[in-house]
Amino acid sequence: MKTNFIHHQSAHCENGVASNLLKHQGINISEPMVFGIGSGLFFVYLPFIKVNHAPAISYRPMPGTIFNRMAKRLGIKVKRIKFSDNQKAQKALEENLKNNIPTGLQVGVYNLTYFPDEYRFHFNAHNLVVYGKNDNNFLISDPVMETVTSLTENELDKVRFAKGAFAPKGQMYYPVEIPKNLDWETAIKKGIKNTCNDMLAPVPIVGVRGIRFVARQIRKWPVKHGVKKANHYLAQLIRMQEEIGTGGAGFRFIYAAFLQEASVILKNDQLKDLSAEMTSIGDLWRDFAVNVARVYKKRSNQTDVYNALADELTRIADLEEAFFKKLKKAI
Repeated sequence: MKTNFIHHQSAHCENGVASNLLKHQGINISEPMVFGIGSGLFFVYLPFIKVNHAPAISYRPMPGTIFNRMAKRLGIKVKRIKFSDNQKAQKALEENLKNNIPTGLQVGVYNLTYFPDEYRFHFNAHNLVVYGKNDNNFLISDPVMETVTSLTENELDKVRFAKGAFAPKGQMYYPVEIPKNLDWETAIKKGIKNTCNDMLAPVPIVGVRGIRFVARQIRKWPVKHGVKKANHYLAQLIRMQEEIGTGGAGFRFIYAAFLQEASVILKNDQLKDLSAEMTSIGDLWRDFAVNVARVYKKRSNQTDVYNALADELTRIADLEEAFFKKLKKAI
């Protein structure tokens, strides 16, 4: 069983799966366009929830939200199924493959055998495509990998039914209905407005206010918890930002690419200018990540490092607030 599926590498798993599944259906949609229409740029800080013994931070909406929003705004119907029975989950997947339907899966990262050891920890919101099966091996297109790979029946079952937060429960999904004429302009505008509203939300732990909240917490962490725990919290911040969620610089660069594409479709040169501005903000997120890494790896020679990091993050929040206000007016 093998579908005629073409693997395209991407920067982020959910965007990449959505883009690859739709390209297979003849819709030439890029990863940035999926991300922008699906309003993937987000920020929330949840100090009352602990992940890996540190406050939960997310730079993206809940798993599945980007694909669902993008599909809804373009009028595409996506079928999603969860399972309580492992054998039924495998049978349903194999049935799709027999019918030449490449299928998206939500999986846990920890037991993905083709991932390097340093990237394998308990995170259950990863996405990949299964496009075929040879004997006991499922053929895998993981969009963050350069080439296709495979997992045995047991290996795939283990990641489909990983335990813990955001347990995937064997979830599989795939497009089932695509309109002949897609209204790109309306979908793009809805996506942009949603992102602006999220990032400018009047909630202290969401959007730019949430980023400022974290900046204030960074100042307090070494005093309140001691340097060791403060550095563990910083490591968690950057792991979620750059390694797992791709939410810091990576998401800003993807969003900048989206705005560049959108400027052509909407014939709006302001979006092209804002694309360049978002790229500059992405550079600041990357610099922030590097400086944080120096602190928790004890390689920073800077005095008063925690306040300096907080100042960096506050500046980013200020720039993003101004950016999203301009973007909201531009459309």
